[in-house]
Amino acid sequence: MIQTGVISTAHGDLVTDASYDFYGLRLATCSLDQRIKLWQLDETNGNWELEDDWKAHDAAVSKISWTHPEFGNIIASASFDRTVKVWEQTSGIGMPEPQQPVQANGSGSNASTSRWIERAVLPEARGTVRAVEFAPHHFGLKLASISSDNHLRIYECLEQPSLTTWQLSEETDIQALPLSPSASPFTRAQQTNALATPTQTSSSLDGASAPLIAQALQQGLQQSSSTSQQRPGLGNREADGGWCISWCKDRYWGELIAAGAGTSGVVKIIQLMPSNRPITLLTLDPSPAVEGALVPADPDAGGPSSSAITSVSWAPSCGRSYHLIATGGRDGHVRIWRVKPGEEVEDDMAADSEDGQWSASIVADFENHKSAVGRVEWNITGTVLSSAGNDGRIRLWKATSGNVWRPAGSIGVEQSEQQENENPVERDIDWNDM
Repeated sequence: MIQTGVISTAHGDLVTDASYDFYGLRLATCSLDQRIKLWQLDETNGNWELEDDWKAHDAAVSKISWTHPEFGNIIASASFDRTVKVWEQTSGIGMPEPQQPVQANGSGSNASTSRWIERAVLPEARGTVRAVEFAPHHFGLKLASISSDNHLRIYECLEQPSLTTWQLSEETDIQALPLSPSASPFTRAQQTNALATPTQTSSSLDGASAPLIAQALQQGLQQSSSTSQQRPGLGNREADGGWCISWCKDRYWGELIAAGAGTSGVVKIIQLMPSNRPITLLTLDPSPAVEGALVPADPDAGGPSSSAITSVSWAPSCGRSYHLIATGGRDGHVRIWRVKPGEEVEDDMAADSEDGQWSASIVADFENHKSAVGRVEWNITGTVLSSAGNDGRIRLWKATSGNVWRPAGSIGVEQSEQQENENPVERDIDWNDM
């Protein structure tokens, strides 16, 4: 049995993200209506009650993320207004009454014993901010963001618990990131094949060297959107792009982030170095996969074209010797990658040894959504993957005893609303994909 619930009047416009807190008892949602809403689960009846509601940004809110509870009740929000904001829930005693959110019946909320305060605004992005995520708590109070300028930014809080001072500790163009000396040969080929910006539909070296291409990309990112729109045939490709990030949850391997940017259709595994610039350990490129060997696509030869990655999720390791990373894209595919870290080697031997090479293979590739995939997310043990697509369905994926990934059911919005009236707590899952 699966438990579902419906919040029929959550927002006045399209909901862009929903994020649970550490315990799964509170839910934060954001929307194109520029608002953030906080919901509390009533465990007696399974209903979600509105706790707080406020206008958070001057444009659509794209993503939200909770911190670990050891830092308090803190969320970060990303927006199309090119900012990331940090919010903290504090006691309402001795503070002005916040604006009362309006319920569906027109009455005000009575749950405002606390309010969310804007603690910091991070305005460094030169494009719309598409994703934000707090780092695992063992790395401290840090957050990562990615924007349509293809830049990954890492912020670290310098003043706790005031949360008012955040340092931009790292800013890097994902497309121009260098490869690690121990990167495998196929990832080197993929890096040259994956250079693309939001204003490009494909990329080609055309005989030029990689540094020259990187310089050209950086110059292109600095052009105004009006200039790009004047180029016939290309238009504004930002609407076709995808920008997403996901932290590695295992502290043993250091600070690692999986990130996708633009229309390239690839995900880079990025290692953050304490005293050096970030490097790319591995590039996940699904075009095409042949018996575990990843070969760059050749558009001139009729190979598969690149399609933006809209969501990436790094599974909790739970003692595995390898990592699982899920991706969802505009091509309708949900893919699960098995990423094997390289063996540890001495620093002076890393450049000449293959033991330090990271490797990856696709262990599952589903296109059941038949439309763009907007979100992929793992459960707390990394054993069940959920995906949401433009087909209006939430689909579940689970590995069998033979480690073969299979569909584990789905539920649609219309189906959930109909069954909500019949049984508000529990209902059968739709097994039509088995």
